[in-house]
Amino acid sequence: MRPALGSRFFLAAGAVWVLGTGVDASAQPTEGLGGLKLRSSSMLIEAPSEESDRLTPSYVFGDRITGLTDTRVVVEGQALVRRGKSVVRGQRLEFEELTQTVTGTDPVRVSRSGHVFDGQGLNLRIDSFEGYFLQPRYRFLSGANGQATRFDFKGEQRMSAAVATYTTCERDNEESWKPAWELVARRFDFDFEAEVGRAFLPQLKFYDFTILAWPGSVTFPLSDKRKSGFLPPSFVLDTNSGVTVVAPYYLDIAPNRDATLTPSVMTKRGVNLGVEARYLEPTDQGVMRVNFLPNDRLARTDRWSYGWQHTGRWPSPGAGLSPLSYSAIVNRVSDDAYWRDFPRSGDVTTQRLLPVDLNLGGSFGATGFSIRALQWQTLQDPVSPITPPFDRLPQIVLRQGRSWAAGPVPLDFSIETDFTRFTALRRLTGQTNGDRIFARAQLSSPWVWPAGYITPKLQFHATHYSFEETWKGANSAQRQLPTFSLDSGLVFERPWQWAGQSYVQTLEPRAFYVYTPYRKQSQLPLYDSGVNNFTFATVFTENQFAGHDRIADANLLTLGLTSRFLYTQTGAEALRVGVAQRIRFEDQRVAISGDAPTPAERLSDLLIGASVNPTERWTLAVFSQYNHELNQYQRTTLAGRFNPSPYRLINGSYRIQKPLTVGDRGSEQIDLGWQWPVNDLWGDRGQNLGAGRGQGGGRLYSVGRLNYSATDRQLVEAVLGFEYDGCCWISRAVVRRTYSASSRANTQIMFQLELVGFSRIGNNPLSLLKNNIPRYQLLREGVSMPSRYSNYD
Repeated sequence: MRPALGSRFFLAAGAVWVLGTGVDASAQPTEGLGGLKLRSSSMLIEAPSEESDRLTPSYVFGDRITGLTDTRVVVEGQALVRRGKSVVRGQRLEFEELTQTVTGTDPVRVSRSGHVFDGQGLNLRIDSFEGYFLQPRYRFLSGANGQATRFDFKGEQRMSAAVATYTTCERDNEESWKPAWELVARRFDFDFEAEVGRAFLPQLKFYDFTILAWPGSVTFPLSDKRKSGFLPPSFVLDTNSGVTVVAPYYLDIAPNRDATLTPSVMTKRGVNLGVEARYLEPTDQGVMRVNFLPNDRLARTDRWSYGWQHTGRWPSPGAGLSPLSYSAIVNRVSDDAYWRDFPRSGDVTTQRLLPVDLNLGGSFGATGFSIRALQWQTLQDPVSPITPPFDRLPQIVLRQGRSWAAGPVPLDFSIETDFTRFTALRRLTGQTNGDRIFARAQLSSPWVWPAGYITPKLQFHATHYSFEETWKGANSAQRQLPTFSLDSGLVFERPWQWAGQSYVQTLEPRAFYVYTPYRKQSQLPLYDSGVNNFTFATVFTENQFAGHDRIADANLLTLGLTSRFLYTQTGAEALRVGVAQRIRFEDQRVAISGDAPTPAERLSDLLIGASVNPTERWTLAVFSQYNHELNQYQRTTLAGRFNPSPYRLINGSYRIQKPLTVGDRGSEQIDLGWQWPVNDLWGDRGQNLGAGRGQGGGRLYSVGRLNYSATDRQLVEAVLGFEYDGCCWISRAVVRRTYSASSRANTQIMFQLELVGFSRIGNNPLSLLKNNIPRYQLLREGVSMPSRYSNYD
């Protein structure tokens, strides 16, 4: 039974005292820890309610407990007071039951919801978590830590620290430990409900050197939750624009909307104003960007650009109509030189064709439709002009298909119609504008069984042109012709053993026959057609031309053979080898520029390809196009990737193409990309390098990509840099150099200091590295907030 109110009591070592309204110690079970019976649970509540905290009794543990019942308790020797999510530990604690106040003067530890505090003097109401702590060190659940002369608790969600520090560097056990970086301030206010911290008169120190200071107050995130405010400034050195200083401001407008204002000062050009806005609605999402540079001092005119990307879905209006999907891609700039003067660091190649592309699509039963409006802005270079593509204002496409798979003869039927109005400046294209109506009906009978397939197919094409101006002596033109094809293949399998590994080897022959009669087409314009590259993806198609303006006459047979080796246990592909070749029975007469017989070569070039994945670390691929008449390889590509472990990556490729026509120089390019720890050069895995200020060393990485044109004997693009991971900080230095057709080079220098879990200072090269180095890995991926039980007492 509990002693009477106000009576003295004494409990021996290992005693437990339960204090709380409505709690009867005599009613507690006598078995289990401290007389309490523990019950296992499959679910630990991550965030118990405040109501449960208020109704929870207080538990007092210690070697010696003395005091007056329901008033004051003194706990000595491994003292502990626990209530709900709060735990207080020390050698001597005093507990006032009526006010639920814990005091301690010896070294005391307080933990609540994963936050841990160690100090010398504590006065805390454990039920409401209000009070103060003198000379504490703290560590939040996120891993951020520091020390202060005084810490004030204002409830579970709000705290303040006087004359304090803040860092995410992991503390070690040495008294002389100092973090690599820390934020020092006269006072910190921490609001865990808003997940925002505020520092007053802050100084940001990096290895004891002050790199930033502010006379007022600044806010910073306590998690990855968004908040409005200034982002760290960035600095860019660019040979085109000089030194650029950017001071972005982020606006958290709503949970599904935000914006970033990006004013920047360029020493050679002036002040640029940039805005990016993002939105995410239930059925729509998109991003808008605007940049405006008034009175560019180099160009002596205003410079601007804007872009908009949007996708959406409109619910079905009923009557058998499916939901409508729509999209918009809009890009425009002020002048032809914009792409050279303001290259975007995230682009792998500089874009000279800027679209306004609007799309609407849906279906009505078995009929699908799409409406498109496409208009181009072509950025010309006097040294390397390009012919602009035709605008499509509009393009309307209807598709309908049906299948009869259950009948005695499986049938697939489809019909597609396409109306497009093509417009462009005739002085640039050399062709007249016009309307084109294209229709294609298709009937096939796919016969498929486990060991193979055979698919006969019949197509009929009909095209009509109406010209704005007379074209080759006519105001209109038309074309009709059929196409018959027969596609067939077999699949053979057998088990295979090699080097103790079990495989399944396949042998897959394929034969594809096409017949299309000749129709004269030299009188037709070229609005959207071109020659397909001769690859494994296009060799088994009915038409060697892309688009609808040219349909090649054909009487040919394509033969191919593929063999694959699959791991028996996983089904993953270890090796693939393939060959393919066309056999012509008649000369081809239809060409892109006119109608003339193709030289009488009955055998096409031979396609040879192979890909090897001997282990998860290695990937190798080769592709060649061999001309037996010239006894040479017309085109060859070698590519490989070595990825033995995270952050160790090498990509390489070699491409060569021999000249195809008189005046054609061909091309030969070497491409190399990598991400690799420099420490490996001296056998150090990064455990002892650097002075991470208690972080256990660091690791230096080399990153880069080189694209070299052996034909032009110059680098097309070079990205070179280093990353240093100091555990709680990462530094990046990257140089990018690009060359345009006018032999005009542009160099960018980017430097960034990332204080892990806090902020990034400088120009961000991450998008540049990710777009240029396939499979590049961030040294710090996004990490969610750990459980409060990770710091559980």
